Amino acid sequence: MRYRILGPLTVVGDGRQVAVTAGRDRIVLAMMLLHPNRIVGFSELVEAVWGETPPATARGQLHTCVSRLRRLLPADVILTDRAGYGIRVGPEDLDTLVFARLVETARTTQDAETYRRALDLWRGAACAEIDAPGVRQAAAALEEQYLLAVEDWADLELAAGRARQLFAELTPLVERFPLRERLRGQLMLALHRAGRQADALAEYRRARDTLRDELGIDPGAELQAVHREILSGVPAGDPGLVRCLPRTVRDFTGRDGLVRRLLGRIAEADPAEPAVLVVDGMAGSGKTTLALHVAALAGDRYPDAHLFVDLHGHSEQDPVDPAAALFVLLRQLGLSAEAIPADLVGRVGLWRTEVARRRLLVVLDNAASSAQVADLLPASGNSLALVTARRRLSGLDGVRPEPVPLLDAEEAVALLERIAGDRVRAEPQAAAEVVRRCGGLPLAVRLAGARLAQRPHWRVADLVRRLGTDALPELAVENRTVVSAFALSYSHLSVPAQRLFRLLGVYPGTSPDAPAAAALTGLPLDDVVGLLDELVDARLIEEPEFGVYRLHDLLREYAAALPTPAVDRSTAVLGVLNLETHALVATVSTALRSMVERDLKGLPLLRPDLLAAITEPSARLERHRRDLLAFLDAAVRAGYPQYAWWIPRAAWYQLYYRGYNDDVAALNERGLAVAGEHGDDEGMAQMANYVASAHYRTGAYEKASHYLQVSLRIRERQKDLESIARTKGNLASIHISMGRFADAVEVARDSIALGNLTGLQAVQPVTMQMSLAYQRLGRWREALRADRLALLGTLGQGDEHFEAGTLLYIQRSRRRLGLLTATAAQRYVEIALRIAVRLGLTPFEQEVRTELGVVLAEQGRFEEALAQHRIAVEVAAQTRGIRFEADFLNDYAATLRLSGDVPGARAAYERALAVGRHWRNPYAIACATAGLAACADDPEQAVRLRHAADAMFTEMGVAGHPGP
Repeated sequence: MRYRILGPLTVVGDGRQVAVTAGRDRIVLAMMLLHPNRIVGFSELVEAVWGETPPATARGQLHTCVSRLRRLLPADVILTDRAGYGIRVGPEDLDTLVFARLVETARTTQDAETYRRALDLWRGAACAEIDAPGVRQAAAALEEQYLLAVEDWADLELAAGRARQLFAELTPLVERFPLRERLRGQLMLALHRAGRQADALAEYRRARDTLRDELGIDPGAELQAVHREILSGVPAGDPGLVRCLPRTVRDFTGRDGLVRRLLGRIAEADPAEPAVLVVDGMAGSGKTTLALHVAALAGDRYPDAHLFVDLHGHSEQDPVDPAAALFVLLRQLGLSAEAIPADLVGRVGLWRTEVARRRLLVVLDNAASSAQVADLLPASGNSLALVTARRRLSGLDGVRPEPVPLLDAEEAVALLERIAGDRVRAEPQAAAEVVRRCGGLPLAVRLAGARLAQRPHWRVADLVRRLGTDALPELAVENRTVVSAFALSYSHLSVPAQRLFRLLGVYPGTSPDAPAAAALTGLPLDDVVGLLDELVDARLIEEPEFGVYRLHDLLREYAAALPTPAVDRSTAVLGVLNLETHALVATVSTALRSMVERDLKGLPLLRPDLLAAITEPSARLERHRRDLLAFLDAAVRAGYPQYAWWIPRAAWYQLYYRGYNDDVAALNERGLAVAGEHGDDEGMAQMANYVASAHYRTGAYEKASHYLQVSLRIRERQKDLESIARTKGNLASIHISMGRFADAVEVARDSIALGNLTGLQAVQPVTMQMSLAYQRLGRWREALRADRLALLGTLGQGDEHFEAGTLLYIQRSRRRLGLLTATAAQRYVEIALRIAVRLGLTPFEQEVRTELGVVLAEQGRFEEALAQHRIAVEVAAQTRGIRFEADFLNDYAATLRLSGDVPGARAAYERALAVGRHWRNPYAIACATAGLAACADDPEQAVRLRHAADAMFTEMGVAGHPGP
């Protein structure tokens, strides 16, 4: 089947014309042929057929049109997608594709006859008979390509001395397009060189009058130069100069630092040596645009020749071999085909000879490999080669590639504004969202801007809505699409690398590593590392730090949309969920790991090589922390809901004790909801327990108690004594925070008794809660007994966190009982501090620093003490969920008062009072009130405050009524 749209739309099959008669069918077919081999969105098709006021049944009527076309065209030609429809055509089946290929060849070889063959394909205006805005818009872009080809062909005809034949062909075109100055200038030169100077000058006058009348401007510099040449008879430029660079874009934006760096390297180059600059980057990053911009800025340094060759490293054509590329370059220098040797060695020698005679600049665009460009690089001084490539060209000795980065937000918005106009400035938030969805990729920003420019009635916010969560179908204008740019890079990958790339599209996180890639694919680690390197070299993924990889958002969307068997996707997601869960378990201390593993009954084993590869689990959690919710959502979508509570359970310890309370809340609330939806009691009990921990950290003690009661009821129904013991231990913590210290002691005793009965090893946290309750009550001997019991529980467990906590409590109890000096106590506290810092336990670290401040103050070392207090209170204020912040402030205030700074102490107590009220910490409120009483200047106020504090302490059952 052959399709022709360079003129009236016609379809020919088996030597006969296929009649597409219905008007709407012709519009739909034309829109698909104007955008071949890609999906045309429903919105574009609807707008093309009905304009801005489509009927409510437009989608259904479109479906009817496509159904009729399917009956006329071969099977499987029309593509259907959730976004729209498209048509599949081969490179020789559609005249626009043949035209584009011939023009590309003609530009590369500078062959006028090939241009002629391309131009002869045109039978009139594209889709001339179809009067639909969307069709006419796309057809106008094709017409622009046609006119550029005509102008390039005319330059070759003029250079070949065929002026007499040329002016006859250019005259009707100038009449059709009177504002094209280049075309008018070529007609003037053709007339002049055919001996018709008066007619040539008359053409200039007509051009000047037309431009003034219609646009209010004078002819441009190039047309004026042609006019002067005709008047004087002197050529406007040296005909020996070679200028083969494509035109640069007028809206080049940003990249100021990179451009300065490249120009600096050119300026600093040794004149005796050739300058070689290589720029590489992902598809659509603007490498060619950058290279041509730099070439234009540096061109005056190399006045003799500016050459260009597209090496087709990533295109639908095969890469150009070095011999063919040298033929093109030598032809651009003016050598005849007969003068160019047939063999590569001969062409290399001739190329180097010609380069040595000139100050020359050459752009080697779209290189496939170092081997392809090695023989094309100049070998003599006063020459510059600018090479662009998607792949890293690491085989060029002495050449340091410059990676082309993505545009930052400011640069991307500026580019969008230059393309789309003032609407962008009027809607800054929408513009920022558009460039965010484009990910700073210049090609994507250009296409988004072009979409706006083509739709003057759209607001920028309208484009934001169109981009939605599926941006790629919208980032397409005519035959330029982000998808096609990505597809070329993808097609050059090995088959295993293609599969890995597709599966990275379903990876739930943002920074996969080699173990994640191995879990996705099921491949050995060594194999997958090689495939990741291949993807990095192809610029389809980045490696921002060693062993950590990232996909651009649009590349992730593209990878996810590539066809992948459902079973492969499901197996990949399961593999990575299992890996991440085991990696989180590895962050838990040895002493508590068995308890976590008990809660993850049914978790599949992990491949030994992957388990061994997780060498720094805590650092890995920090990297993946913000992705954990995405893993939960992926688990639910893939049909593995148990991971929605396994992952929060495995992550809880590190997240909670590092102070990431928002993460604890979000993960466990999501896990609780999923467990509830699936009726899983075990998951619900676990998640309710850890949701309670998040509320506990924020001072929402009633909510925390509610969720613990939910968990406790399930555990009691299950008759799970060990879990009942742990839950009651957590209830003890809540009682302490609410000032119910006696209740805390009783619940903790029950928890410890159940734990001892069931052989639960991890009872020391509950024992420490009992100690804290006794401390608050002022019953220090009982607190010390609980501390010693906790210490015995930590022995041999290898849990440094609880060992440090036990040391902290033991020294405090012994110090208060007069059994330990402050100097000796300092050694205990400093050991605990070293452990807290090394393990990254931010909340606990501030508790230890506060204790160190107290111990130093007791020694009279106030300056050192206050330094520790300040660190603790400042970090606590910046870290959400440190419930002891008010206690830290009270101890800080006490040290300030002991040091003689009563006003500072008063301010700290007032702040402690405010924070205590915020966290609903009655013990801290009472201590702060007592402290303010001690700092009061007014005796009556002091008595009033002291009475208030005593009443609070009495209500909590606190003996001795502590306070200054």
